[in-house]
Amino acid sequence: MAEKDVQMSFWDHLEELRGTLFRSVLAVFLCSIVFLFFPKQLFVAVLWPTTPDFVLYRLLGWDFSMDLINVEVSAQFFMHLKVSVLCALVVAFPYVVYEVWKFIAPALYPNEKKAVKTAFGLSSGLFYIGVAVGYFVVLPVCLMFFMNYTVSDSIANTITLGSYMSLFFSMVFLIGLLFEFPTVILVLSTIGIINRKQMKGLRKYAFVVMLLLSALITPSDPFSMFVLAIPLYGLFEFSILLCKKESE
Repeated sequence: MAEKDVQMSFWDHLEELRGTLFRSVLAVFLCSIVFLFFPKQLFVAVLWPTTPDFVLYRLLGWDFSMDLINVEVSAQFFMHLKVSVLCALVVAFPYVVYEVWKFIAPALYPNEKKAVKTAFGLSSGLFYIGVAVGYFVVLPVCLMFFMNYTVSDSIANTITLGSYMSLFFSMVFLIGLLFEFPTVILVLSTIGIINRKQMKGLRKYAFVVMLLLSALITPSDPFSMFVLAIPLYGLFEFSILLCKKESE
């Protein structure tokens, strides 16, 4: 291990971890404060997929609109707090990744540092790509499906703010986290847990697993599942390219 890691005691590591957590939480807190001061601008972006001028609807020629209602006295206030924190997590994600990298780097061998540093460098880009896929593709597709699905003409789809926000966060934030899969595989490959041959052997199971993951995140209609499963399988193939060969 690196010299710094050998010289540090357990309590030194615990103090380093405390500092890492404190700085990460502080970054999220400060970003949250900024969002709290700009509720109008924040919710214009969050609610854009409910409007007919959203980019995917215009691109595909879909006629869509959705009105939201609030049925609880304090719901809008607490939803503002929740949205501010979660959007702050998205904005502060690269800094949190940087803090994690700083914490683990001293414990790595020199030949591991380069690959793991590359993995952490990829993680922010992949996370934001996942957020974009969820926001611009998966979420509006799910909204279009469910707003047009009805078991009876006498039942109107009246959507609450809480219901929409629950779907919004599962589509956007969780998909962003799922796109971290190649980062995890690169780290596992670097430390010798998995290699390219083993990953190729998992191909026959991969798409089924991606469908199951898509079913857990999306509302499980077939179209939404495939919309998400296809880019997830593409990430699996990308992960194979990142893996070391067995002989390396």
